[in-house]
Amino acid sequence: MDEPTPPTPGSGARILVVDDEAGMRRSVGIKLRRAGHSVDEVASGAEALTLLSREVFDVVLSDLRMAEISGLDVLEATKRLSPQSEVILMTAFGTIETAVAAMRAGAFDFVTKPFQIDELLHRVERAIERRRLNTEVQQLRAEAHRAFGIDAVVGTSEALRRVIAQLPRIALSDSTVLITGESGTGKELMARAIHQISRRAAGPFITVSAAAFPEPLLESELFGHVKGAFTGAHGVRKGLLEEAHGGTFFLDEIGDAPPTTQIKLLRVLEERVIRRLGDNRSIDVDVRIVTATNRDLEQAVQARAFREDLFYRLNVIRVHLPPLRERSDDIPILARHFLTLHRSRGIRAIEGFTPEAMACLHDYPFPGNVRELSNIIEQAVALTAERLIDVDDLPERVQRGAPDLADEAAGFKSLGARERELIIERIAARSGNLRLVAEDLEMSRTTLWRRMKVHQIDVRTVLESCD
Repeated sequence: MDEPTPPTPGSGARILVVDDEAGMRRSVGIKLRRAGHSVDEVASGAEALTLLSREVFDVVLSDLRMAEISGLDVLEATKRLSPQSEVILMTAFGTIETAVAAMRAGAFDFVTKPFQIDELLHRVERAIERRRLNTEVQQLRAEAHRAFGIDAVVGTSEALRRVIAQLPRIALSDSTVLITGESGTGKELMARAIHQISRRAAGPFITVSAAAFPEPLLESELFGHVKGAFTGAHGVRKGLLEEAHGGTFFLDEIGDAPPTTQIKLLRVLEERVIRRLGDNRSIDVDVRIVTATNRDLEQAVQARAFREDLFYRLNVIRVHLPPLRERSDDIPILARHFLTLHRSRGIRAIEGFTPEAMACLHDYPFPGNVRELSNIIEQAVALTAERLIDVDDLPERVQRGAPDLADEAAGFKSLGARERELIIERIAARSGNLRLVAEDLEMSRTTLWRRMKVHQIDVRTVLESCD
């Protein structure tokens, strides 16, 4: 069977009138046409089903009691063939039971004959308005899916395909997800994609970075507060976890969460309740928690910079996003994607890249990953005066390419090697006590942990080498 033809856009709506009474059918049709609508009339349910199988109507006006195929049959067929179409049933034998059955089956309204034609027109206009709003909602959801769903995860490399293949299965679950990867690899985009294809897609998607707030303010943001909880708390405020009820809560930079916040997050995961600051009352929350980090949390656990029990609660499902340098085959696809995105905001019709410019992009290591590539293309679109983006339109660091950057980095090699040796020396001297190591080196434990990550220093390996 061919797909029904959708209504033609215009000021009026497409309406189907189904009634075995010729006089009623014609008088309603005349009034609707005078109101500016396009109207089709049929005399039976069978004719209606034939027409509905070929075309889509904004509103179907159907008599309830007809021979062989009733108005309820027309309603069922309409909702099956075109769920967005609205149906108004008409009958001279109206009862409460019949009206309830019609509404439960998906009817927009139920009208008892005889009726005032102006009243019927008013109900039709309301049905048209709901149809329009529902269509807009569907379009917005489709755009959101394209913007934030799997379609927005651009690339064809094997590394990325493996990640994308996991997403439908991950979306079916309500388990916590830990997304790892370097800065700029698209961790928030991945979290949005998981949300958009999950059963929670109609609920809120709330995002916050644990590194964006000092500790007291972060807890207020996450859990909310009551009046008088602290200086300046003049009223009750819902936290972001509470705002995410029924949806997904994405906490970025989870490795930066302070210890007290980690404890409270653990309680949320274990008991599905939150407690606002200054309040003794617990509040139930139905929320899926997705977190992300560019840190090695296992090493942070070993260094006692992150709670082990919280780590295992967060690490139920892990998604690792590879850096762009490990999927360089995706660079041309991403570059064209960002060109399409950024040129839509400009006034020049830029068609693409010269082969030399694309070669430069392909060879550049992109320490800032996908985010850096997007920024580079946006800058090139803004600056080029030509039809194609050329090498000269790219930043100087990209023009130099990877070999020059490697040579530049080599100048710092000896300094880095000395720092690594010094950290290993103090770890061995302090028997792995990182608090004392940090004091000896006059740096915070967080900074120490970061430098250990850069130099790939493992405490256990260092201590074993000393035995």
